[in-house]
Amino acid sequence: MDNIGILGSGRVATVLASKLAGAGHAITIGTRDPARAAARGSGAQVELRGHAEAARRAAIVINATAGDTSVERLGALRDELKGKILIDVSNATVRGQDGLPSGLLYPNGSVAERLQEALPETAVVKTLNTMLFTVMADPTSLRVAPTAFLSGNDENAKAVVRRLLGDLGWPADWIEDLGDITTARGPEAVALLIPSVLRKRGLAPFAFALAR
Repeated sequence: MDNIGILGSGRVATVLASKLAGAGHAITIGTRDPARAAARGSGAQVELRGHAEAARRAAIVINATAGDTSVERLGALRDELKGKILIDVSNATVRGQDGLPSGLLYPNGSVAERLQEALPETAVVKTLNTMLFTVMADPTSLRVAPTAFLSGNDENAKAVVRRLLGDLGWPADWIEDLGDITTARGPEAVALLIPSVLRKRGLAPFAFALAR
């Protein structure tokens, strides 16, 4: 059992918290307003705390905050995140008038790289950002096997993340290790395809896959 902190209390955080709690992990959701989140309900047996306390309690932290504010928010938690694994599932995009991605916030980099720079004593691993949030914890629901891409500098951290992906329902051969943290640029650029997919198909579950 791992002590896992999930920063953010939206749909992504709720889906991941429910599945990981069901797998036996101790989950703390970090939110800016724990009382409001408790009233709304998380859908899982979890504790609700502020961001700093959730990060401090955990050995593994999942960044489920909005990617366009993640570097600022998590950079302020440098001490709390020191020596820990940070799993980044966010996409840092510029929003169009319809609220969907219209461009990349870091076109010559990635939010994962910016987080690693801001948190040099934290092992950042990028994954699960190339799919609708429901698929993150239910990959076998799709007719075609999706791919969970991995990017990170620390091989031991990536091994831990692989194990957690298994707890989320990901078979080992559906996980593709791309290499170091700079390789997160490719999966993050996939966010530019999402508006077209959503406009055509709505919120039907989808993910991007590497055909082999």
